[in-house]
Amino acid sequence: MDGPIWTPSPERIRASRMKRFMDEVGTPDYASLHRWSVERPREFWSALWDFGEIVAHRDPDRVVDSFDRMPGAQWFPGSELNFAENLLRFDDDRPALVAWSEEGPGRSLTYRQLRLEVGALAGALEREGIQPGDRVAGFVANAPEAVTAMLAATSLGAVWSSCSPDFGAEGAIDRLGQIRPRILFASAGYTYAGKRYDCSERLAAICRSIDSIERVVVIPSAAEPDLRELGSARLYAEYLDAEQAPSFKPLPFGHPAYILYTSGTTGPPKCIVHSAGGTLLQHIKELALHADLHRQDCIFFFTSCGWMMWNWLVSSLALGTKIVLYDGSPFHPRPEVLFDLVDRESISVFGLGAKYVSAIEKAGLEPASSHSLASLRTILSTGSPLSPGSFEFVYGKVKQDVHLSSISGGTDIVSCFALGDPTRPVYSGELQAPGLGMSVEVFGDDGAPLPVGATGELVCTQPFPAMPLGFWNDSDGRKYREAYFERFPGVWHHGDLCERRPSGGFRIWGRSDAVLNPGGVRIGTAEIYNAVEAMPEIAEAVAVGFQRGGDEQIVLLVVLTDDRVLDDGIVADIKQTIRGRASPRHVPAEVLQVGDIPRTRSGKVAELAVKRALAGMPVTNLGALANADVLEAYSRVRDELLAD
Repeated sequence: MDGPIWTPSPERIRASRMKRFMDEVGTPDYASLHRWSVERPREFWSALWDFGEIVAHRDPDRVVDSFDRMPGAQWFPGSELNFAENLLRFDDDRPALVAWSEEGPGRSLTYRQLRLEVGALAGALEREGIQPGDRVAGFVANAPEAVTAMLAATSLGAVWSSCSPDFGAEGAIDRLGQIRPRILFASAGYTYAGKRYDCSERLAAICRSIDSIERVVVIPSAAEPDLRELGSARLYAEYLDAEQAPSFKPLPFGHPAYILYTSGTTGPPKCIVHSAGGTLLQHIKELALHADLHRQDCIFFFTSCGWMMWNWLVSSLALGTKIVLYDGSPFHPRPEVLFDLVDRESISVFGLGAKYVSAIEKAGLEPASSHSLASLRTILSTGSPLSPGSFEFVYGKVKQDVHLSSISGGTDIVSCFALGDPTRPVYSGELQAPGLGMSVEVFGDDGAPLPVGATGELVCTQPFPAMPLGFWNDSDGRKYREAYFERFPGVWHHGDLCERRPSGGFRIWGRSDAVLNPGGVRIGTAEIYNAVEAMPEIAEAVAVGFQRGGDEQIVLLVVLTDDRVLDDGIVADIKQTIRGRASPRHVPAEVLQVGDIPRTRSGKVAELAVKRALAGMPVTNLGALANADVLEAYSRVRDELLAD
């Protein structure tokens, strides 16, 4: 194991919330703290409840009813709380939400203003007869109104679910149509990469298809919205009641707060139901302890309302932190726009997708030279594995003294399995630690734990509060159990291929359902991406398995930079680079050029969609893809492969 790429100073460790929590529970370091958290989970989750100062109307009778049942453990039975109340515990003139878009700064709200607007909106929803368990949905841009709508809904015990307005009507209907919302908050339009998009036709199609929608509340954009085909539509400002302090409905810990969706690239998206209490407790743990977020901080994450990182980001309100919301392209009106925000808003915790980090490196950005970044203390990265080359780029070209925290979890748990630790060193290419209270292991195919350095399946062997309540419309829980507990009974199987490291951290090698298997040897796609995406000629790549001659062969599809054309020299360089940086077994049988690679709307490369397209299988639910049209070219790629 090479040495650390960054080590926190003693002063920084002493000032961290993680160190304070260690001192409170009497553990000397993170390894012993994590061990205690999984060996004595009732004590840990109880201590976290107190540390997070959970606002409850009724204290729990106990921590968990049965820790041996997975799934099915009931957390904090007897307790009553309200999700929105915990996020709105502050009532002062410090900034809560600051909005930016490609056009510049937008609305900003203090904590007091936020509470009053949420109260006004909740009053309007209450007038509509919204009750606990009703669904309130959003087809919304990443703006303050999306946050206030979620908080107003959950203050009444309604369940919030959202997707981004760049979804096509079919993609939104595939999701929201399953949960049958009564109220729909909708952005009239949005701007991306300098182009304005009108959502009127999509909204009309959504309303025609989902007959449960009783009211559409339209959030204006730059253009005047057309409400004529939206039935009982009202503009957001007209819909609000008079400003008033919100009231909060006390509800059980396990009452649902969110419905999130799987990507749906291989079938209809599954509707994952998350509890108010489990989401709240897990997010406070991750934000306060793992991300070391304090009240005086400012946090940003580049996300849309269709990605779980939006839900995660908004929970920062529970810590009284300023949140910066951004809607638009991360490269418009100039490639440095997100780093401009760091300096303009004094962002201290800065969240990005791993692909964005790779893209700014390819674009030649050097934020350390062009920006102050004096406020920046932590960079969070997720969405896909962050390569060692990207770690080196951050410390070389962004900021030398920064905590680079690669995190991984998913929509499935609306949180993380492995993430950062502000008290320990960062090693290149690694996620620092398993999350507190998360009994994370690496299993082999036989269901036995693997030693350090071996690659296998990421699993969690104990229940935790942020496990989903289940899937919507899955009354007997069969689909839920099949999704996570069929491979290893009684153990959460997450579907990531990973490796435990000598440092105590992890490496994630990609989704295990997209694992390559040439000659019967399992290979994670991240190992190939780490090699080729360091090459200046490669803008992006996707590796998939292709069945030919009775064996699976690796096919690497590449997007080249600067209008380059793939030739024998570049192919030879690619294969030599992969052989040298990974191994001979990682070298693809075929390297082909494509114009673009399909991605989900949260920016993840859709490996399974590519694999199905090359296999001649239909790619279902194209609405889940941000650029489904690029798959048309993949039939020609398939023909080329079959002709060889």
